[in-house]
Amino acid sequence: MKRISFVFVLASIMALFISGCSKKEHVEITCAEDLKGRTVGCQAGTTGELYLTEELQDVKIKSFKTGIDAALDLKNGGIDAVVLDEIPAKEIVKNNPKLMIVNDKFSSEEYAIAVRKGHVELLDSINKTIRDMKADGTYEKLLATFIPADGNIKLPAEIPTSGSNVLKLGTNAAFPPFEYIESSDPVGFDITLGQMIARDYGARLLVVNMEFDALIAALQSGSIDFIASGMTATDERRKNVDFSDTYFSTNQVIIIRK
Repeated sequence: MKRISFVFVLASIMALFISGCSKKEHVEITCAEDLKGRTVGCQAGTTGELYLTEELQDVKIKSFKTGIDAALDLKNGGIDAVVLDEIPAKEIVKNNPKLMIVNDKFSSEEYAIAVRKGHVELLDSINKTIRDMKADGTYEKLLATFIPADGNIKLPAEIPTSGSNVLKLGTNAAFPPFEYIESSDPVGFDITLGQMIARDYGARLLVVNMEFDALIAALQSGSIDFIASGMTATDERRKNVDFSDTYFSTNQVIIIRK
């Protein structure tokens, strides 16, 4: 029998070990179905979390306070993928070159403003603001400002609001470009929209930043007057709040490591 050198045996074992590790670490995700059997991150309280819970089987869900936190864990190898709304997902990938979006859109979303049940006066005023801004071109300008083709956002001047009453906007400012923090202040598409809503309602605007999954409870308790936070108008949420007309349509997408 031929003698096999110790070095050769050791090298062979190491090669098998490395090969096995590479196969284990490789994650092939090209569509939502490929998420089965994977550990997938999402933002707590969102429709992304709802989709993973109700539509997919055998998915280990890991919920985070923000989509940005989920993407950071993905980048560090803690999870296999993140499910998030398309536009915020694009912002995350733009700032993290090691991540990419899978070319598979699913679970359509329609954002709307939420108010307390029965607050008809405010709801009617919000709907009028949305209709007017779409009719006079303001809406398209707002889209071009916060979702520009070249990806370079140039913040508009703050729209002044005034009045004897204060209108409290509840949001989760970790969802760029709809709401995020810039120089310690909440800014974004929804914040500017909120300024327009308060101006037309004849009230001063106060932005209240909180966790996304606490927004509806805060609205019901009266801590805030309306929610502008990239919130999808679902049937389940309609049981607890009233929604305005839709002001933005999008989809869920999957973020993975390159």
